[in-house]
Amino acid sequence: MTAVELVMIGAGGFIGAVIRYFISGRLNREGSLPYGTLAVNLTGSLLIGILVGLDIPTLWKLLLVSGFAGALTTFSTLNKELLELWNANRKLQFLSYISFTYGVGILLGYSGFLIGVAL
Repeated sequence: MTAVELVMIGAGGFIGAVIRYFISGRLNREGSLPYGTLAVNLTGSLLIGILVGLDIPTLWKLLLVSGFAGALTTFSTLNKELLELWNANRKLQFLSYISFTYGVGILLGYSGFLIGVAL
């Protein structure tokens, strides 16, 4: 990996992480589903699908997929929030959140890929 590739990933990651922090801070509320995390993960799934389907240079994929979308989405926070719902005995919300996140995320990722290929 070259220095330029590392800078592209880092720059994209910085922007993606800051946007995720802002969106989660605005939308996540105590006692409700973590809508901010849901929003960034679903948006990221669609975006990654589109970008993977597009025929763009490797440096752009590193910036936008590995960096930006990789930092925008968050697997670890999703699992932390799922654990919190489970431990709070909010089983229906736990099941709804995990099912919706993965089900819709996969559909958006695949749909995004088809869009990217079509473009």
